[in-house]
Amino acid sequence: MFNIRGKQYRSCDGITRRDMLKVGALSFGGLGLADWMRLSAQADPSARKDLSVILLWKGGGPSHLDTWDLKPEAPAEFRGTFNPIPSAIPGYQVSEHLPYSARVVDRLSILRSVSHPDSGHESASHMLLTGYKPTNDIPSNEVPSYGSIVSHEMGAKNPGFPAYVTLPHVGKGMAASYLGVAYNPFETLADPNAENFSVRNLKLPNGLTIDQLDHRMAMLKQFDRMRRDTDASGLIAGMDAFTQQAWNLVTSPAVQEAFDINKEDAKLRDRYGRHDWGQNMLLGRRLVEAGVRFVTVDIGGWDTHGNNFETLKQRLLPKFDQSFATLIEDLDQRGRLDNTLVLVWGEFGRTPRINANSGRDHWSNVMSVVMAGGGLKRGIVLGESDPRAEFPKERPLTPQDVLATMYHLLGIDRHKTFTNDANRPVEILNYGEPIPEILA
Repeated sequence: MFNIRGKQYRSCDGITRRDMLKVGALSFGGLGLADWMRLSAQADPSARKDLSVILLWKGGGPSHLDTWDLKPEAPAEFRGTFNPIPSAIPGYQVSEHLPYSARVVDRLSILRSVSHPDSGHESASHMLLTGYKPTNDIPSNEVPSYGSIVSHEMGAKNPGFPAYVTLPHVGKGMAASYLGVAYNPFETLADPNAENFSVRNLKLPNGLTIDQLDHRMAMLKQFDRMRRDTDASGLIAGMDAFTQQAWNLVTSPAVQEAFDINKEDAKLRDRYGRHDWGQNMLLGRRLVEAGVRFVTVDIGGWDTHGNNFETLKQRLLPKFDQSFATLIEDLDQRGRLDNTLVLVWGEFGRTPRINANSGRDHWSNVMSVVMAGGGLKRGIVLGESDPRAEFPKERPLTPQDVLATMYHLLGIDRHKTFTNDANRPVEILNYGEPIPEILA
């Protein structure tokens, strides 16, 4: 096993969004790629639909007032310094620092009245990434992430591909919990904008050649034969096929090509933005197109307690705006937007009242969520917050309603149960309803 430290960002609670992760490199002892491929293949094929999901996770909590829900008539201590600009939906305005997104809102469903009761980073992230409020303030995955649920229920679209991928790394709340590590996401642990970008888990370690790996697999089969002779349960039977799938993941030209972002036209890469967010979104599009079912793109760092407006203006919004709008346009132009659900949110919004440090603090009482594709209606702005964007004014929604909508589109029964570590049945989602106003 190798210990690899990925890129990090910190939220105000001081807890690192990415702690040290242990990454297996073609380990055939313990749970390696073969086990992961074997268990992933248990997904029920009858549940499959030709839909994929790209989650853009804005960890830290993005400000709704400075993006999708401006309040230009509110007092100065609420409305902030950003001006509204027209969008492709007549009468709907967005932040002046979202000019590219303004032109694609006619392909989005924008929910401005989502609310929940948790304003803690870790616990709220757990709820937004799983649908369940945790039992403690700094949880690990107590229940599976919805990326893991989708992986379990639907599997990859094409054989040999992982069903669930995070770019660039796995954050808290994104893992499989009691579903088992086989449904944890595959992670790249690298910046696709770097000249030497490569996916570490798809590289043979320590100079190992394909011939040498093939020889090791042959040896493994010999050991399996000996174990099979004494196996009365039948559990070992069939493992050779899954070990072969793990080998194919590392050696498959199709998988290698899907992760090779250099195959993309340089002009399109420029449109997405030559930075980590832009190139990870482009890579996410490549992966769902090739066969991955669920991709999470971690675009965290939105915890703007101080200097909110300059941070958004100079650093966060230009990167997001360029990349997100290009992703929507690219999927649409390639005829894949209706087959790809894009979900954009963080764990909560920000306080309407600006604090003494020109920042905004945690605010879960109302937030904005953006969805697109996947068969949803286009050009919908649903719900409204009150004049100061403090609480929902009409059509209040919960994060569970958003997730129920996602499961509905994917054809996954959200009332199906799994047995947790305490041997108790737990529903995929225990409340929330699909949002009819945005369903086509």
